[in-house]
Amino acid sequence: MKKALATWVVAALTLVLGRSGCAPPGNTPLPRTSAAAGALARGFAAPPDSARPWVYWMWMDGNLSREGITADLEAMKRAGIGGVIAMEVNVGVPRGTVEFMGPEWRKLFQHAVSEAERLGLEITLNAGPGWTGSGGPWVKPELSMQHLVASAVPISGPGRFDGVLPRPARRPGFFGDGLLPPDLEKIKNDYYRDVCVLAFPTPPAAGAIPDIEEKALYVRAPYSSQPGVRPFLPSPGDYPPAAAGSAVDPTRVVDLTSRLAPDGRLAWDVPKGDWTILRFGCTSTGATTRPAPVPGLGMECDKLDKAALDAHFDSFIGELLRELGPRPAVSAAAPAGGWTMLHIDSWEMGAQNWTAAFPEEFRRRRGYDLLPYLPAMTGRVVGSNEISERFLWDLRQTANELVIENHAERLKELGRRNGFGLSIEPYDMTPCADLSLGAVADVPMGEFWLYGFNTFHSVIEAVSIAHTGGRKVVAAESFTSADTEKWQAHPGSMKALGDWALAAGINRIVFHRYQHQPWLDREPGLTMGPYGVHWERTQTWWDMAPAYHAYLSRCQFMLRRGLPVADILYLSAEGAPHVFRAPASATRGTPPDRLGYNFDGCAPETLLARVSVEEGRLVLPDGLSYRVLVLPERETMTPALLRRIKELVAAGATVIGPRPRKSPSLAGCPGCDAEVKTLADEMWGDCDGERVKEHKFGRGRIICERRTAAAAPVQPDKSVCDVWAPPLSDPEQYGGFAIAEAALARLGVQPDFESNPHLRYAHRKDGAADIYFVVNPEDRAVSADCVFRVTGKRPELWDAVTGEMRSLPEYDQSSGRTSVPLRFEPRQSFFVVFRGPAPGAPSSGRNFPEIGDAGKITGPWEVTFDPNRGGPEKAAFADLEDWTLRPEEGIKYYSGAAVYRGSFDLPKAAGRRSTHVAPEGNSAGIRSGAEKPDGEEPARWWLDLGVVKNMARVSLNGRDLGVVWCAPWRVEITGAVKPQGNQLEIKVANLWPNRLIGDEQLPPDCEYGKEGNLLRWPDWFLKGEPRPSPGRLAFSTWKHFDKDSPLLPSGLLGPVTLKMQLAGL
Repeated sequence: MKKALATWVVAALTLVLGRSGCAPPGNTPLPRTSAAAGALARGFAAPPDSARPWVYWMWMDGNLSREGITADLEAMKRAGIGGVIAMEVNVGVPRGTVEFMGPEWRKLFQHAVSEAERLGLEITLNAGPGWTGSGGPWVKPELSMQHLVASAVPISGPGRFDGVLPRPARRPGFFGDGLLPPDLEKIKNDYYRDVCVLAFPTPPAAGAIPDIEEKALYVRAPYSSQPGVRPFLPSPGDYPPAAAGSAVDPTRVVDLTSRLAPDGRLAWDVPKGDWTILRFGCTSTGATTRPAPVPGLGMECDKLDKAALDAHFDSFIGELLRELGPRPAVSAAAPAGGWTMLHIDSWEMGAQNWTAAFPEEFRRRRGYDLLPYLPAMTGRVVGSNEISERFLWDLRQTANELVIENHAERLKELGRRNGFGLSIEPYDMTPCADLSLGAVADVPMGEFWLYGFNTFHSVIEAVSIAHTGGRKVVAAESFTSADTEKWQAHPGSMKALGDWALAAGINRIVFHRYQHQPWLDREPGLTMGPYGVHWERTQTWWDMAPAYHAYLSRCQFMLRRGLPVADILYLSAEGAPHVFRAPASATRGTPPDRLGYNFDGCAPETLLARVSVEEGRLVLPDGLSYRVLVLPERETMTPALLRRIKELVAAGATVIGPRPRKSPSLAGCPGCDAEVKTLADEMWGDCDGERVKEHKFGRGRIICERRTAAAAPVQPDKSVCDVWAPPLSDPEQYGGFAIAEAALARLGVQPDFESNPHLRYAHRKDGAADIYFVVNPEDRAVSADCVFRVTGKRPELWDAVTGEMRSLPEYDQSSGRTSVPLRFEPRQSFFVVFRGPAPGAPSSGRNFPEIGDAGKITGPWEVTFDPNRGGPEKAAFADLEDWTLRPEEGIKYYSGAAVYRGSFDLPKAAGRRSTHVAPEGNSAGIRSGAEKPDGEEPARWWLDLGVVKNMARVSLNGRDLGVVWCAPWRVEITGAVKPQGNQLEIKVANLWPNRLIGDEQLPPDCEYGKEGNLLRWPDWFLKGEPRPSPGRLAFSTWKHFDKDSPLLPSGLLGPVTLKMQLAGL
């Protein structure tokens, strides 16, 4: 296959980087650095295993095998995965034969742990079957999640009442009713325990507390990402008065509990007047493990009771620990691997408002007896609207504390005793304040979807928890999707959203999901119903995935170094439930990007325990600091929190926010309100937000301005993700971002990062080094002058795709900041690292040396396909073209990898013009129409692949040059290319849909439901017999396509071109 080169093309080097790809490495070497800076560079070049991305490893209701477990884990290790979150679920597939927690299942789990230890992979195990929480068939109803329920009997006196009070009815479960096996369903529904009996004079007028179902924690909306879900409950300074005569008088509530007989009979001499008797009891909320394997179905354990968690832990985690025996010690010879952590996934269990010890815990924490106020839990007004609301605030706060202490912290404690850490997703239906619950975790987690829910707020929450809690690792359930993914996701399509998460502060991507494949010969195989990206060894491009995972590992290594840099600390409002929503005006777009001043959210408990003031900065114990504290737009605050804020301001802090007027709690009332007013008057002085907007107090200051207009909801960027972006009921929980921005400017704090056009960024400080992660969010090439809040240091460009590091000689430093011109390909990202002193004299050279086209490699090409995937062994392509346009069905419907082969010569003598010589036979040539300047040889060469569907591996002259998976779609060939006889191989992998659609042209041999789920395992499959429809090559447990579904463009579409950079340019 003799190749020829037509002519050189320099074209005056007018075809420059802005069109041709990412910045080529410059020729400016990096200077010597300190030992710490050298460690940073070494870690970037070869990240430790601890920096690798993880996966959710789903086991699907008994569809398990020993050989599949080994194959899965070995494939993960080869691909650069560092660990898994393992859970067994049941989503849309027929059951398998391995019973959850049965003898065979335990042996397989033990095998998984042993294999993970051998391979150095970490396993995090979910706290229970399914993903909702902690429960199972071993949970007895008295240890399940509880609701307080009540029945009412109106009576009149004087007279004797002697009768059976109706047993309060159980409330229907939000999730869970009808899911349990019949025997457990009956046990759950029959469970009831009396709590108390109260009587009170019936108010002459009707009164009702609005939204009592939510305020009394009977219902918590399912997903905080859904439209209409309130991120928090209001806590105003004043409530509208109740209708005259409609309130229950708490001082006249009579406790009749001691008179109640076991059969529900009550005997009581009723005083004169109309009375109401309330019989209170507790029932199971109905929350069940979901979506658990059938043998793992059961009730969720009581989240307010340590004893309930202890019993669950012993029945599940304890059983597995007893089976496994002592765990091996971690050493250099035996790296960290095996079972290392426990996990609480997104809540999704609904609310709980009762446990046996609740009255005692309430009194201990709130300082008063809750019995006189219990009628408020039925929606009756007690005392007044304000008194009722403040009692309900206390009820929710008590439940919040009990969940955190008796469930999350208890699980962490039990895990620690056995050497486990704990990760938590603290959102979705939780009755808690998200930031407070997540603060328990060793590894806080958020979640973002590629298709489906808008959960970007949870990422900001998790990052805030990690930053303010001193956690180095913050993870995210990543690229979750509904039934719209359809095997179409791949690294290149996911980079933009993944880079958003990294820029937001995530430093452990956990792909949702890697579905365990029990078979070695079925592809694409088992699915998690229609959900999640298909991130498993049966993917067409899996052997190319290490390149993407290496990129993530470099990014995650860098984004764990040192400390994050942020200027604004937003105090989360007190009370529960509460979702921290960053101010809409502090971000732009969907997904939300930070503006020039970064921020974190802070739980009230964190402010009380971990924040101090040094030189006007709000400082955390690990050294992370902020310039201003922004209070929520609330008129209420507890005295304890306000006292702490007073201490911080007196010590020099700048605090922005409205003057609180009252406490939200009934505890200590009315003295608590008087203390709040006294403290607020002292701190805010004459500041009214209009005439006077700032008040100095101690060494600090209070800034109070009238709230600005709320920012409008922003629709999602569908080129990055396809999610629901619900408008919030209150997009601004805080005063407008402009208020904080102006305050920072008055303090002399310049924006940390600015660019035009807009770029995403994150900033960390690692000793003397400043690390910026800068991302082009647009699907086009951009050039931007980027301004960094760093001076006196030399900028360097570190490319996490290639691992290359080089100096940036072009920059300008003034007014405490450094301006650096940067160029980005579509969706491209770089690290800009400032380390080492800036040279005194200006540097020569360009940040992005110009490169130009040196010719197009033309066909024909020899292309080999995998016959086992239905392709022809060899095919000749005269020119590059989309596989789906070929006449051969084996290529048209092909899914998998194919190898393109060709060869070429480099140009001959300098300055010689020639015309293209058409190669003979099966060969490729190079076309161009310009010439190389005499006397200059190219300093560097690249091979640009043009359009690739969807990933490619390039080999030249037997040398593997790596995988191309994102823009710029090219590899450097300088060290591999030779003057003549270059042998080129390009292995290209497309996606699964085309083969699945091709199979639909043939008669079916599996039965699917209307939604696409496999209804039952086919007989031929179970018996290991040949398929009745022999032309079908793929097997999947979910059907996404029919015969008329559109095919996806596939293959190497090109054009394939040579590019060059001349020496000295």
